[in-house]
Amino acid sequence: MTQAAVKPAMPSSHEQRSWYVYDFGQSAFSTTVVTLFFGPYLTALAKSAADRNGMLHPLGIPINALSCWSYLISVSVMAQVLFLPVIGAVADYARRKKEALATAAFLGAAATIAMFSLKDGHWLRGSLLFLIANVSFGSGVVIYNSFLPEIASRDDRDAVSSKGWATGYVGGGTLLALNLLLYLNAARLGIGEGMAVRISLASAGIWWALFTIPSLAGLRDHVPARVLARGQHAVASVFRQLKHTVSEVRQFPQALTFMAAYLLYNDAIQTVVAMASQFGHDELKIPISQLTLAILMVQFVAFFGALSFQRIAAVIGAKRAVVFSLIIWTGILFYAWAAVKTTLQFFAMAAAVAVVLGGSQALSRSLYAQLIPRLKEAEYYSIYEITDKGTSWLCPLFFGLALQFTKSYRIAILSLVVFFFAGLLVLLKVNVERGERDVENFRPAAGAD
Repeated sequence: MTQAAVKPAMPSSHEQRSWYVYDFGQSAFSTTVVTLFFGPYLTALAKSAADRNGMLHPLGIPINALSCWSYLISVSVMAQVLFLPVIGAVADYARRKKEALATAAFLGAAATIAMFSLKDGHWLRGSLLFLIANVSFGSGVVIYNSFLPEIASRDDRDAVSSKGWATGYVGGGTLLALNLLLYLNAARLGIGEGMAVRISLASAGIWWALFTIPSLAGLRDHVPARVLARGQHAVASVFRQLKHTVSEVRQFPQALTFMAAYLLYNDAIQTVVAMASQFGHDELKIPISQLTLAILMVQFVAFFGALSFQRIAAVIGAKRAVVFSLIIWTGILFYAWAAVKTTLQFFAMAAAVAVVLGGSQALSRSLYAQLIPRLKEAEYYSIYEITDKGTSWLCPLFFGLALQFTKSYRIAILSLVVFFFAGLLVLLKVNVERGERDVENFRPAAGAD
């Protein structure tokens, strides 16, 4: 079956709302587990299991207990780089995106709920559960993103993507606020801090699973499921299709150029978000309690930011809106370098970050959707994800080297301007109209479908 043989059904607003609901649920894993609770808790578990020198010995390899969380993040990112293209190929080849999304979501949610069992010394079990949950989370994101071209027309994609991103901020922020209330009032409720953290971790899995159910009820597979011909083997067919996709991606130079731009500026975005709290705590001496409030504020301000940038994109187009957001990102870094010296100024910076955070990422997702072929969405979104994941060490390394050699957080933050500027220059080379024509004229090679 070729692309021309499949006519997309009219997008449904009900299906779009169901799509938003999934992000409302899955974002709790990102905020509650990854951003706030699991790193410190896993470090505490590792320290309790370490020897007198603070070392652990998995498979006979000595590692410092304090490095356990950072190593785990690295391993999970490498696992995503390896598995996400295969997950995308499976979803596209079988044409059962709903089933693939359900498998990823419920497996990830189950692993997250199981984190409630983690007690003193259970660092290895916790590491394995996080590895399963994070790879499942990334797989779910790939399949979730691949629904976008199917549930929204070209003219609606910016709006639908932005609303989905905004809904995710509300979902992740709501559960994070509830878990912070639990954690801060643990003693008053008669439970220890460890129990409060375990409840919070498990709640993220429950939240993820619960909101996946109505999402799956409203989404549908837009292309009939593939039936294998006699003599065909599913695994071999999936890897054959993945090989074809890797070879044919060169036929979409505008998509490749966009991905090069995205890996530069999105890596810088993620580094600013990750390092902002360290800058606030070490440079400005802001208490952890106030930094946590800043994280929570970002979740809800980003909701309005994503919707605002969708309106901007409706007037000037998605590419120009992303360019505009990158200019603002650059201004924020100069502001942090020159002017942020008080807690109030830090909160102002965090609010500015929140305004452009959702918009730059949501519009990047919808812009990419215009540059990739139909029936290959999951595979191409897996490449989109690993464009970020595969280079997520680059900006943090650059930041760390700048900090090491200058001993200045301000200069280290300002150094990230290089990535925003480089990403902006590459993005300006993307010709969206030409990319859309490439997609319209594309016909899969024999054996590729």
